[in-house]
Amino acid sequence: MRLFLIKLISTFFFVGYTPFVPGTAASLLACLLIFTLRNNQGIFLSLTLSLIIAGFLISRSAEKVFKRKDAAPIVIDEVGAMFLSLVFLPLELRVIFCAFLLFRIFDALKVFPAARLERLSGSYGIMLDDIIAALYTNLVLQIAIRFAL
Repeated sequence: MRLFLIKLISTFFFVGYTPFVPGTAASLLACLLIFTLRNNQGIFLSLTLSLIIAGFLISRSAEKVFKRKDAAPIVIDEVGAMFLSLVFLPLELRVIFCAFLLFRIFDALKVFPAARLERLSGSYGIMLDDIIAALYTNLVLQIAIRFAL
């Protein structure tokens, strides 16, 4: 049962087993979930915090299960970070779409200090690089929205 729960959570309900770009698939699913929560900020914020905490708690065990550092099926980090990238932003479709694009770019580029943090062991290495990408995404969107008004 423990092994099943580790796989269920770390792969975000098995989305991580998608054969092609599982991190992108998980980020896209996160965007769809965020859009459905657009009218309930309380649940959105609670889920954001829960996903990040779950990622830190489970991803180290998931590495042991998958026998590989930051194995491709582990996507809880992308999901939690995608949610974080939209905290305190309007959850409109165009903003969510821009967040998705920016997050995937920042995640791929590993902008400082993400590349360094990714080398950390266990949950920290898995989660922190995506959290950095989410923070950069959020910052860019916060600035863009303020200038657009």
